[in-house]
Amino acid sequence: MFRPLELFIGLRYTRAKRRNQFISFISTVSIVCIAISVTALITVMSVMNGFDDELRSRILGAISHATVSGMPGQAVEEWPRAVKIAEANKHVKGAAPYVESEAFFQARRSTGGLIRGIEPAEEPKVSDIDQHMVEGKLGTLVPGSWNVVLGRELALQLGVSVGDKVIVAVPSFQSSPITGSVPSLRTFTVSGVFEMGMQEFDSGLALVNMTDAERLNRLGGPTGIRLKLDDMFNAREVARELADQLGQVYRVDTWMDSHANFFSAISMEKKVMFIILSLIILVAVINLISMLMMLVTDKQADIAILRTLGSTPRSIMGMFMVQGVLVGFVGIGFGVTLGSLLSWKLPGIVKWIEHVTGVTFLSPDVYYISELPSKLDAGDVGWVALITFLFSLLATLYPAWRASRTQPAQALRYE
Repeated sequence: MFRPLELFIGLRYTRAKRRNQFISFISTVSIVCIAISVTALITVMSVMNGFDDELRSRILGAISHATVSGMPGQAVEEWPRAVKIAEANKHVKGAAPYVESEAFFQARRSTGGLIRGIEPAEEPKVSDIDQHMVEGKLGTLVPGSWNVVLGRELALQLGVSVGDKVIVAVPSFQSSPITGSVPSLRTFTVSGVFEMGMQEFDSGLALVNMTDAERLNRLGGPTGIRLKLDDMFNAREVARELADQLGQVYRVDTWMDSHANFFSAISMEKKVMFIILSLIILVAVINLISMLMMLVTDKQADIAILRTLGSTPRSIMGMFMVQGVLVGFVGIGFGVTLGSLLSWKLPGIVKWIEHVTGVTFLSPDVYYISELPSKLDAGDVGWVALITFLFSLLATLYPAWRASRTQPAQALRYE
């Protein structure tokens, strides 16, 4: 079977012999270091992907992918028409009207937050709050019932539970000849509690029926329409389409506008972490340079003989590059396999460690994401493998170049 001379001799040099056992040991260490570095980088990137995906799902489970609204604090004009136009878009999976305003809540204690009027039957089309109810149901928010569903943290701050009364005040002032301008007040009955796992919503959001919210805020209709899309990353394009169709009376916003800084920070952190951990791979590849330099020194006589037999400097470089690339390739193979397997099983491994040691890594009392998430992304694995291979290839250039510069007469002088 025909094999190029460079490949044949390079593979021969990878086999351990009696006189170069130490070099073979260094080669094994290089493979192990590269494999560990690749495994660590893939695992860390998977964990960051998991946290990013978990945060997106929790945030977008309470807010909408896009919203259609009118003037601030006013009802949307001809909102049924706006709903029909939005639902006619092929990228819109669901649309639901809502009323939202700032509010002040008072019970045993008092605090501020947002009150959102919804239609319980339409809400599952645009959010996942109904799937995160810990007490009661959204169905209790019927028109005229003056019921309210609170976030878990908000209920704890107010010191209330299901069945208790909460006084809600909104900045919709009415004039009185005796007291002057006073805010709109109403007593609500707590009929449910939800927990999204995000401080922003659990501690500052209350849900009521949309009709009750309109009466409380003295409005003639909803203040906006919430939309759920088939692809949340396509939100800006859909927003532009709807803005053109609806006209200038309406304003279309997306989740990218309201939470752009938050997700940009996560993306930047992921990129910085990738660069930092890539330096660990670079350190591991330095072992490969040391191994090849010792191999070149050990094979001076062999190189000289090959040169006298007609091998070119480029051929000599190829022989030593084969061994360096082979070591890197084997290390990448083990690293990708172990990293992918570890990322896939990491949540279960963490639970097992917590069960055995009794130590909770992410306490639910402190962290809103109490389980270590992991999401293996093929693109990240590909980038890690490619960068490691390039580092390994670059590491072979200088030792191979030194080997190609060997002078036969000088190398064989003392043989």
